[in-house]
Amino acid sequence: MFESLLGIGAHKQRLPSPERALPGRAEAMPLRNVHHVNGRPLRDAFEGLARVQFGMGCFWGAERKFWPIPGVFATAVGYAGGFTPNANYREVCSGETGHTEAVLVVYDPAQVSFESLLKTFWESHDPTQGMRQGNDAGTQYRSAIYCDTEAQYAAAIASRDAFQAGLTAAGYGAITTEILHPAPTFYYAEEEHQQYLSKNPGGYCGLGGTGVSCPTGL
Repeated sequence: MFESLLGIGAHKQRLPSPERALPGRAEAMPLRNVHHVNGRPLRDAFEGLARVQFGMGCFWGAERKFWPIPGVFATAVGYAGGFTPNANYREVCSGETGHTEAVLVVYDPAQVSFESLLKTFWESHDPTQGMRQGNDAGTQYRSAIYCDTEAQYAAAIASRDAFQAGLTAAGYGAITTEILHPAPTFYYAEEEHQQYLSKNPGGYCGLGGTGVSCPTGL
């Protein structure tokens, strides 16, 4: 996850046009399809469950924020919001795919509310930083909420506005989070990245919040 190893230029702070994005490939990344923490599938129809995608910087640490939450059935990391089908990690880090590092969260709305997931999202990173998160810089680290339903989208917008008030009072700037409905295609990342911090407990995590509390029950 260390951008200094890959090199970073001004172009990596700007999204590519669809015409200039890397072509990608037709084949999805191979997966063992077993969640390293709870043993559930990563790729599934998930009948009767709800889905949302969150981008909040390095997806290693972001995924770890969600898998312990009661009511979350499964999590997976991948790439979303860009143009390159089935991109790989190096391609995403090049800044030429348009994707952000995303976490797919599959949850049971009867056990955990979408508002609770939004609270974890807002409080676990700094959503005012644009195309970066801490020392991780580039378009793949931008903040995002990709919603499956209109109700999710309305809740996400309402929570953004409420959280902005708290951030402004604490001296932070404007939220730059990309909130979209319908959600763009989620392309699963390579097996090595799935539940990375469970497989590598001492691994890198650059995630950090603002210390501002997000209201719930909106």
